Amino acid sequence: MHTRGQRALYTRLYRSVARAQHSFFLVCSLARVIRRNATPMRFLAVITAVVVVVLVVVNLASHHAHATATTANFFKMPAPWGWRCEDGRCVKHAAAGGSDLVPLNQCKLTCGGAGVLWPLPASASVGRRVSLFLPQNAALRPTCPAQVCPLLQEAFVLFRDALQRYHPDYTSGEAPWAGPWDAATEAHALVVAVTVEGAQAHLTLDTDESYSLSVNTSADGAVTTATIVAPTFFGARHALETLAQLVDYHETRDALMVVQTAAVTDAPEFAYRGLLVDTSRNFVTVAALRRTVDAMAASKLNTLHWHITDSHSFPLALHSLPNMAYYGAYSARQVYTPAQVRDLVQYARVRGVRLLPELDAPAHVGNGWQWAEKEGLGRLAVCVNQEPWQELCVEPPCGQLNLANPAIYDIIGQIYEEMLDIFAPVDIFHYGGDEVNLNCWNSTQEINSWMTANGHGVDEEAYYRQWAVFQEKALQLMQKAAKGRKVEGVLWTSELTKPGRLNLSHNSSQYIIQIWSTQDDPVIGEMLAMGHRLIFSNHDAWYLDCGMGAWVGDGNNWCSPYKGWQTVYDNSPHAIATSLTGSPNTELILGGEAALWTEQADTNTVDAKVWPRAAALAERLWSNPSTSWQEAETRFIHHRQRLVQRGVQAERIQPQWCHQNEELCYL
Repeated sequence: MHTRGQRALYTRLYRSVARAQHSFFLVCSLARVIRRNATPMRFLAVITAVVVVVLVVVNLASHHAHATATTANFFKMPAPWGWRCEDGRCVKHAAAGGSDLVPLNQCKLTCGGAGVLWPLPASASVGRRVSLFLPQNAALRPTCPAQVCPLLQEAFVLFRDALQRYHPDYTSGEAPWAGPWDAATEAHALVVAVTVEGAQAHLTLDTDESYSLSVNTSADGAVTTATIVAPTFFGARHALETLAQLVDYHETRDALMVVQTAAVTDAPEFAYRGLLVDTSRNFVTVAALRRTVDAMAASKLNTLHWHITDSHSFPLALHSLPNMAYYGAYSARQVYTPAQVRDLVQYARVRGVRLLPELDAPAHVGNGWQWAEKEGLGRLAVCVNQEPWQELCVEPPCGQLNLANPAIYDIIGQIYEEMLDIFAPVDIFHYGGDEVNLNCWNSTQEINSWMTANGHGVDEEAYYRQWAVFQEKALQLMQKAAKGRKVEGVLWTSELTKPGRLNLSHNSSQYIIQIWSTQDDPVIGEMLAMGHRLIFSNHDAWYLDCGMGAWVGDGNNWCSPYKGWQTVYDNSPHAIATSLTGSPNTELILGGEAALWTEQADTNTVDAKVWPRAAALAERLWSNPSTSWQEAETRFIHHRQRLVQRGVQAERIQPQWCHQNEELCYL
């Protein structure tokens, strides 16, 4: 059997000889033509030239092939380096330094208590020995309820694809496994025995995502069995991800290796582990959103908060209200169809991720809402694209719902109904609800007159009261659209969540509040004291768009500086709550979410803007470590490599030298 490298070398040799033959035939043809019209002496000179040319061409071809063979053989030689696990880190040594040296991937897989697992499990023990196997020899042995088995089968297909992607030459769904292998490697089987105890097939805030995983290898070394037990499919899916991270490519054997023994008991610290992606300011393709979901699954994040619309654009195509996208999309190509949304919901579910839709209102509406006046419904939104924008909104373009027009409630109700349908099943919905500009409403004659005519007044508190009325009606419309199903509602912190207004529109049982202010905001403590459930997205740590040049004016953008992965990792919701209240408030803090607002991001940059920093968030929310980023750095750098293998264009964090020389890149 020839290796892939040998086959490539023979191909190059054949082509070199073929080129020489081709040159010879061309010159001979030329010689025949000359012979008909030349003297014998001139013909002899031509024949001599032919021989010289052929010898030169053949010699060059031979030299090229020899040089190629030498280069190929040089890089086929054993590596001059090996690694040894010393005090929990992989240390590089010259290959002559001992028989216990192993390739880098093997050392990282087995060094330390948890190898390179990300996020860090609640409890993990990983053995030091590995078994070699081929990806086609991984098999699923499922025990599961009928509702769950199809999901589990799909998740196992993804698991096998993750194994294929470990090959350095993986491309377009295939990896060129070539060997040669010994008989033990070719025969070794990886059996994945999965037991899912419950029938829950959709993720909720109450879903049990825990699992146990044990890996054992038979005494004869022929079979490695991974045993997974989980109360739900979602826990089993997480276990498959953990198992995939106990496998890697063996650099010198062109095979996979799996640890021979391991024991993991795991569960997330927070129920809500989210990432927000804004697709209104700049369009993000479905393919890019899929990559985002892939990376979330690899990092055990479970909620993609889709900020799908804003004042900039309305890219969601609705069957019931086609004019919204017709007027609101940047182009006919930059829309999300109902079918695409449904497909993405299912794509995410198999990967353990829910989609959380947001319809931001009553501010952050504008483009897409202009059609109604021509249809006799009046103005649904005011201040749309109006100048000077600085007086009417926080960033251009402006736009807010028209409180004086009752038709807004009919339209919002229809949007809610269709969103609940295409995102089904929806267990949690985001109402937006921040950054209302009172001057926009008060400077709009229609609204000012309506406020006066109805005796509401036109002072600041009067507008806050009407904003609260709007929010109450929005809640009622959602309850109607849900048809009796429970749909949790989320609101951003805003003027309505400040002291004295917190109960204008909602009590602690109606809404979850998402924090986007800073970690020292006293409102956080006040909301916790009143029993409100919280999701943290404090912008001083978890806004991933910060640290860029300004997109309006000069200088840097409003939330600079850049939030490095270290800042993301060390931001602890429980620690923030403790500093403000003296208690971690574990029962009220549901989790957290990093946010990518896309004023300066789109399809082409979303991967590097988000990853691997969102993976730092993932470990904070899954493991809630008591240690800081320094203890996680080696695993984090390796997880970035893993994300790239999964097809995500994650940003580089360090030179590759640091990946090969652990803990030597420090201050």
